[in-house]
Amino acid sequence: MALGVEGVAVGHWTDERWRTGCTVVLPPPGTMGGASVRGGAPGTREVPALGASGSGLECHGILLTGGSAFGLAAADGVMRWLAERRRGVPVGPRVVPVVGGANLLDLRTADQPTPGPEAGHAACEVASTEEPTTGSVGVGAGCMVGKTAGVEHAVAGGVGLGIASHGDLTAGALVAANAVGDVVGPGGEVLAGDRAPVEAERYPFGGPLLGALGGEEGRAHTVIGCVATNARLDKSGAVRAAELSHGGLVRAVRPAHTQLDGDCLFLLATGQREAPVDAVAALAAEAVATAVRMGVRDATDLPGAPADPRAKLFDEV
Repeated sequence: MALGVEGVAVGHWTDERWRTGCTVVLPPPGTMGGASVRGGAPGTREVPALGASGSGLECHGILLTGGSAFGLAAADGVMRWLAERRRGVPVGPRVVPVVGGANLLDLRTADQPTPGPEAGHAACEVASTEEPTTGSVGVGAGCMVGKTAGVEHAVAGGVGLGIASHGDLTAGALVAANAVGDVVGPGGEVLAGDRAPVEAERYPFGGPLLGALGGEEGRAHTVIGCVATNARLDKSGAVRAAELSHGGLVRAVRPAHTQLDGDCLFLLATGQREAPVDAVAALAAEAVATAVRMGVRDATDLPGAPADPRAKLFDEV
């Protein structure tokens, strides 16, 4: 099952030439949605509706996309695909799907194309309830991590999968790592980190990124993802679990939630099992940490950002 939860489907669209793409998560009908942003430089869609103050309840899809803010246009294609199947909120004679979205910046040239509506629609067309491919695909195609000493010292990031269960309660996470920081293992060991000399200055205490706040490099980082659980949660519970799932990001990324990152996590609760919020959050955080690590483990070389060989040694078991 995709993300270990019945009825959830995942689809990737990848532009292999330009190393960008998008990924969709499509939950079953009646799924409650929540969202939480912890980074200082987010790019999102429908987060207020899915956040604590929003009146939205059911969520019909999540888009995770490259292409910076331009890539959020892919959500239009996701909406069209859902509307074609009458999946959405009834509004007069139509249905309006609620599609949460978050983007990361993977632009490397001025003429690079970005995911648009057709890409989002195509990702939905291939969405499957089977376990999704990970690494340098979909939203993970152009990801990099380990940029604290400058982007020129980065290594490849990617999109990863993590699943955690206790009894018949499950939380699964699909997370794209494009962070400023390094990705670290359960013992704090670096799995994917910058290639700068040991003596180089690094953010947040020094280095070129200190002067990049508000500049291009200052907006080029983030970790975005989606957690799915088979728990039954109300709106406040879904938002609370989304907030606490960021604990997994803190475990796996160093530093996390900086002013230069747009860290955002969505949570989808399909409602198949009663469970306390804290139990869901504990599993979600574990799944998020694993997903971040698996994303860099499965990544392939990018131009100027090779995959870190240390990440290949990570085993989630």
